[in-house]
Amino acid sequence: ALQDAFVIATERWPLDGLPANPGGWIMTTARRRLLDRVRRDGVHNDKLSLIARSQEVPGDPAETEDDRLRLIFLCAHPALDLDARVALTLRVVAGLSTAEIAAAFMVPETTMAQRISRAKHKVVVARIPFRSPDPDEFAARLSAVLAVVYLLYNQSFDDSTEQRGDARHIGDEAFRLIHLLDALVPNDPEIIGLTALMLLHDARRPARVRNGERVLLNDQTRENWDDDKLTRGLALVARAPRLGAVGQYWLQSAIVAEHMSPLSLEQRNWTRICILYDQLVTQTRGSVVVQLNRAIAVSMRDGPAAGLNILEPLGERLENYSYFHAARADCLARLNDPTAANAYQRAIDLAQRPGQRRSLQRALDKFQVSG
Repeated sequence: ALQDAFVIATERWPLDGLPANPGGWIMTTARRRLLDRVRRDGVHNDKLSLIARSQEVPGDPAETEDDRLRLIFLCAHPALDLDARVALTLRVVAGLSTAEIAAAFMVPETTMAQRISRAKHKVVVARIPFRSPDPDEFAARLSAVLAVVYLLYNQSFDDSTEQRGDARHIGDEAFRLIHLLDALVPNDPEIIGLTALMLLHDARRPARVRNGERVLLNDQTRENWDDDKLTRGLALVARAPRLGAVGQYWLQSAIVAEHMSPLSLEQRNWTRICILYDQLVTQTRGSVVVQLNRAIAVSMRDGPAAGLNILEPLGERLENYSYFHAARADCLARLNDPTAANAYQRAIDLAQRPGQRRSLQRALDKFQVSG
């Protein structure tokens, strides 16, 4: 595994530059390669039996038997809190580091480490079995499993994942898991909704990077999108509501579908987008990040002042979130408010990706020139 990591380094570093922590980069990449090898060789089955203190249940449908999926369902047991289910699965199944999971949840690394440790202990104490759940247990666990697949897929777009060369592998793994879930629970609107969401995002993957820098959706070259994935994703967006009540993943896919229309930014159906966000806020129990995105949509429908009215109350919870300050800066700039410069600078200071910082700096420079 360590040799594999050095090989990857010789391929990636001349293109991407030396990472800030070369030793850490090598060790993280080697660990991921080791996890993949262990899983591939089947050795992990013995380890899982120690974790679960259980045996496989005979008679599970052969077409849906997959150790990875069964492990996800183990980690998504209702005996665990929802956040603990997702965090434990990302750690044990996907092999993400505690720091990566903490960043996804926007909590300190120490907090996440304690959460994962408690969840592991609960799996052992509660003697949670290592098997796919019975049909009447699906509903209680499906939301957590879908959350895991979604976060796993999102990890394939993370800069650190791309630098390690794992992006495509992690994305493919997320698709494999969602297809297994679809076989396990056919015609489920949320599984179909998440599949649509992933397809629509993946359709834009070829156009999201230009000259080593991330390209926002509105600036992407549409001709570079994957038309097959776009068509399949849009078809699933249309299909899911006909199968039953939809949830947060279908709502997100419907929002992305609106954004991927050939209409210009100003011509998009912002009324429909705002309605979808209203429903998504309810579905996610008032997720602060969803409220942030809703505020941006409202600013496009009703004007920047209306967007600011929604943004300002979110400031206390999103004070250290770059995208909050970027959204606020955009609204202030559209109002020709000079304090937009301070908001842009705060967003730049908090930005974690070099490409994001450069994009924000260009927006700040443009505002200062126009002012």
